[in-house]
Amino acid sequence: MENILALSNQSISDAYAQYARSIFLYIYYKTEDEELAHDLVQDTFLRLISYRGEICFHTVKHLLFIIARNLVNDYLRRYYRTQEVMDELYENTKSEVCEMESSLYAEELSACEREAVAQLPARRRRVYELIRFEGEDTAGIAEMLNLSQRTVENHLRMGRAEVRSYIRQCI
Repeated sequence: MENILALSNQSISDAYAQYARSIFLYIYYKTEDEELAHDLVQDTFLRLISYRGEICFHTVKHLLFIIARNLVNDYLRRYYRTQEVMDELYENTKSEVCEMESSLYAEELSACEREAVAQLPARRRRVYELIRFEGEDTAGIAEMLNLSQRTVENHLRMGRAEVRSYIRQCI
């Protein structure tokens, strides 16, 4: 019966003196975080103190490493779960921000385009609006405005050039 270790302050101190460094190195190897390794070594020995079963002197080391392994596994499980949640939040936030930025940018460009179109001469503005905003084709506009198709194309080309030039100044 002398092999059965009753947990006393002295036996815990002896186990700590003998195995704390090995357990620290094991945990540090798994986590690569020195502060965390120190904390988990402390938690390992606290769990040993609260252990209520009988411990054989030769199995204390194995019990300590089992406790340490379980603590590391629990920590890593929580860590990776947290990372997954954070990654998902980051991705969602990033895409929402990109969408919001794109939307604001598109609104600014649209406002800039409207300002540029308002400055076009009347006939050029009408041709540009019919093509751009109402989806008409050049043949339909030529007939509607009683112009040649070539004249409509020229108004459209000049209108687009003026709008592009104005938008470049806005940007």
